Amino acid sequence: MKKEKTDRRVKYTKMVIRQSFIKLLKQKNISKISIKEICEDADINRATFYAHYKNQYDLLKQIENETIDEINQYISSYDFKNKNNVSTVGIEKILEYVKENSELFDLLLNSNGDTSFQQEIIKIIGRQHFIPIKENNLLKKEDSEYIFHFLASGSICTIQKWLKEGMKKPISEIARLILEISNNGVKFYE
Repeated sequence: MKKEKTDRRVKYTKMVIRQSFIKLLKQKNISKISIKEICEDADINRATFYAHYKNQYDLLKQIENETIDEINQYISSYDFKNKNNVSTVGIEKILEYVKENSELFDLLLNSNGDTSFQQEIIKIIGRQHFIPIKENNLLKKEDSEYIFHFLASGSICTIQKWLKEGMKKPISEIARLILEISNNGVKFYE
């Protein structure tokens, strides 16, 4: 029973630290954020912070890793490799998760974000949607890798723009745009 209370307190403490950090990250670059600022905003002492994180960069890395794990869990129920399932549904699932966590994704994918996080998101999108390109026997493996990165990076840029514009376009429209351009290129708009 005591372990449950401790777990709840630890979860709460980490949540408060995370919220304070995100609030500060909205205002300035991570290199300008001090542990003292995070602790003051979270109303905790430095020892509590250091009990969970090495520094602000470790905190960011843990947030990114948790987010990657959550995305993978969120979309795991969908079979993207089944060629009969090639539709916007999978992309919509990813975009729904992004929208539910838009404040965090806006930070992680845009100005103050970490490029390694963006690379992980590119891998997730690629694994989920561009596997058929790699399996296409007509393309050399090297060429399919270039195409994969081109399409996945374009998808990330589309999501970044969507976030910056306040997610005004519906999820279904952004998902359709990503899938159609990935499958048909700009011919989709002719």
